[in-house]
Amino acid sequence: MPEGPEIRRVADRLGRQLVDKPLESVWFAFPELKGEGANLEGRRVMAVESWGKALLTYFDDDRVMYSHNQLYGVWKLHRAGQTPSTRRSLRVRLQASGHAASLYSASDVSLWPPEQIGQHPFLSRLGPDLLSHGVSADDIEERLTAPRFRQRALGGLLLDQGFYAGIGNYLRSEMLFFAGLAPQRRPMDLGPTQRSRLASVMRYVIQQAYREAGVTNHPAWIEREKRAGATRGRWRFAVFDRDGLACHACGDQVSRRMVTSRRLYYCPSCQSG
Repeated sequence: MPEGPEIRRVADRLGRQLVDKPLESVWFAFPELKGEGANLEGRRVMAVESWGKALLTYFDDDRVMYSHNQLYGVWKLHRAGQTPSTRRSLRVRLQASGHAASLYSASDVSLWPPEQIGQHPFLSRLGPDLLSHGVSADDIEERLTAPRFRQRALGGLLLDQGFYAGIGNYLRSEMLFFAGLAPQRRPMDLGPTQRSRLASVMRYVIQQAYREAGVTNHPAWIEREKRAGATRGRWRFAVFDRDGLACHACGDQVSRRMVTSRRLYYCPSCQSG
C-alpha cells in the first residue's frame, strides 16, 4: 500500500492539473453526492493536500472533498473525452481545461466544510502529517516524550498513524536503521542526543522518499549497488526488503522480524543498542 510520500506525490499531480482552473464537469458515483456535481461545475479547485493516506481537495465554495484510496483506489489523469484502460469502477471525475482526473475503486469519498474536516472519523484519529503540516524536529522530540507515546516500542509506535500520519512499513525500517535504533527501544529509553537524531532522521527520510519517488538509500550506496548490476529493488532501500544481504554500512547480514504483524528489517550490528 502506498505510504505518505506516494500519496503526497499524487496530491501534487492532481494539483498541477486542477488548481485554479474552472471545473467544466464534476461527476460522482455515490448516491449521496450525485446532486453535488452540478453545484461544483464552474467552481475552482484551490488546493489538493495529503494527510497520511487521505487526499483533501479544496474547492472555492468553502467545501473540501475527502477521499481515501484504501487498498484498490487509484487516480488516473487523462484527456477529457478519453477513458483510461482499466477494469476498475469509476467513483469520481473532475474535468478542467480539457483534462480530467478520475478516481477509480475508492469507496470513501465525502464533502465537508473546511472547518469540520478534522472531525472526519478517519482524520480525527490521525496525528500530524510529516510532509503536509510543517512538523519540525523539535515537534517530533516533544511528541516522543508525551505520556501517550513515551513507553511504546519504536517498532510499533512508528506505524501508529495517531503518532504521525504517513509512516508505513518501508519508512519505519529505514528510519530506525538510519537512527541506529533497535525496534524494541522506547522513547523513554533514549537520551537527548538519540531523540534528537531520531527526530531529524524521521524528517529527512520521509522528505527524501517524497523527493525521490520512494528511494531512501544513501547515494554512495546506490552507486555501489548499480555498479554491481543490482536492480532498483536492491538499491532503493538501505535495509527494507534486504534480509540476508550485507548491510551497506557494516557488512553484517540484514535481518527480518515481524513487528505488529508487519515485516521489519534491521541490521543487528548498526542497531544493536
